[in-house]
Amino acid sequence: MLLWLIIGCEIGFWVFLFLGLFIRYFLKCPKIGKAVLLCVPLLDLILLFATAIDLQKGAVAEFAHGLAAVYLGFTVVYGSSVIKLLDQYAAYKFASGEKINSPSMYGWNYSIYEWKQWLKAVGAGVIAATLLLCAIKFVNQPEKTQALHEWFHYIFWFLAIWFICWPLWYTLFPKKPNS
Repeated sequence: MLLWLIIGCEIGFWVFLFLGLFIRYFLKCPKIGKAVLLCVPLLDLILLFATAIDLQKGAVAEFAHGLAAVYLGFTVVYGSSVIKLLDQYAAYKFASGEKINSPSMYGWNYSIYEWKQWLKAVGAGVIAATLLLCAIKFVNQPEKTQALHEWFHYIFWFLAIWFICWPLWYTLFPKKPNS
């Protein structure tokens, strides 16, 4: 059931995002559009409370409980930048906003970009690990939280692979223009 709630929150994220942008730029109601966009974090709170209630009722932690923590960590860190980027793009396309000028995405600029993205992922991993630790302490029954402990390994290996494949790789072998 919790897995479906996570999927619903992800779908809800995109629905609220596009609905807010539609209201803001097509219906020309910027205040209402902004209010809809501000509802996006409510989905995270719903997921957080649903996970806590499920564990509080005595459920044995499973994969979905750990996934909820990781999902929350990544939406907290990356959600606002995705919303901001799409809002700027919609403003440019539909409301005479300024064109988004992205820096050159090769050489050291690209390496620095990849380092920043990886550091944001580390921040998301820290948030997820903190939520996992809180859930483990909250339940306070090791036999019921084994699945949550496994997520520390998943987070570590995810970040390690990301580190090797992107920031380290493009630092050692900078991306060339038109490659």
